Amino acid sequence: MAQTGKRVDPFVNFNFLVVIDGISRAAFHEVSGFDSSIDVIEHREGGKLTVQKLPGLAKFGNITLKWGITSDRQLYEWHRAAVDGNLQRKNGAIVCLDRQGNTVATWNFSDAWPSKYDAPDFNAEGNDVAIETLELVHEGLEREQ
Repeated sequence: MAQTGKRVDPFVNFNFLVVIDGISRAAFHEVSGFDSSIDVIEHREGGKLTVQKLPGLAKFGNITLKWGITSDRQLYEWHRAAVDGNLQRKNGAIVCLDRQGNTVATWNFSDAWPSKYDAPDFNAEGNDVAIETLELVHEGLEREQ
């Protein structure tokens, strides 16, 4: 049988990094919500029976970061500063790595700031890792590679 091309396996979703200006976090449990959409404006011109669809505003979803609680308070302090009126916008990236640790895709986000912090839930009968959550709003998302 003839070979038609080199096999290309998809990348795994558990090997990633999050980079945020001035904040160094070694590991995250989960990162989600880095998406974008364009509103659709429906416009009907006189005499037409169908609607014309036009592009509206571009919107970016909020990025949610989840990590196991440790003594590191950098992300919490960033949120706390915003609560106290000292909003600090930061740029960052979510980096997908291959199994050898090489960067294969990067999603850069800009002008992000923490809009919501969620402390971990505790349960005396549980045995899970306590998870902190931070939600970031931002004004742009662009994929490299």
